[in-house]
Amino acid sequence: MKAALREDMAKRQLPRKQTPAKRSGVWIAVVVVVILAAAGAFYLLRKSSPAPESSTASVPQSSPVEPYTPKRIYSETADPQADIAAGLRQAAQEHKRVILDFGGDWCGDCQVLDIYFHQPPNSELLEKNFVLVHVWIGHMDRNLDVAAKYGVPINRGVPALAVLDPDGKVVYSQATGQFADMRHMESNSVTDFLEKWKA
Repeated sequence: MKAALREDMAKRQLPRKQTPAKRSGVWIAVVVVVILAAAGAFYLLRKSSPAPESSTASVPQSSPVEPYTPKRIYSETADPQADIAAGLRQAAQEHKRVILDFGGDWCGDCQVLDIYFHQPPNSELLEKNFVLVHVWIGHMDRNLDVAAKYGVPINRGVPALAVLDPDGKVVYSQATGQFADMRHMESNSVTDFLEKWKA
């Protein structure tokens, strides 16, 4: 009897193998739990984000927005005195005024001003009434003598503009950095400027 009892106990201590039916049941339970957790997470995410406003007007589909790459506006190698002299000669021949645009390609406000210059109606006003001369100011450390000559204090910010008659006389200079915050201004501020100072 002791032998039978030992044998029975030995059988009980051996690990039991799971049958394939039991293993697949465990996996099904795991999959169900994962699906329920994912569904709960999806529900919570949708619930926490605001629903888009519905509109009866149809919204046109737009193409993806391309990242903005700054335009090369100001030449680091140009001779501003020679460029201004050429601009004044052209202005005299075409009965226009000269706009001196002091700035740098690194300047976001200068980039915005250039965009506004080339949008209607500004592009037409500029073409008809002005010769535009860009003067590179480095990082506020180049051609400062040129800016000072035309009454433009660069330390007030850029872009900074001066308007000249064809004879080189300063008609206007932005002494207080009026366009230094151009990225927060509208295109019509450029329109007003061009209308006011056109020839």
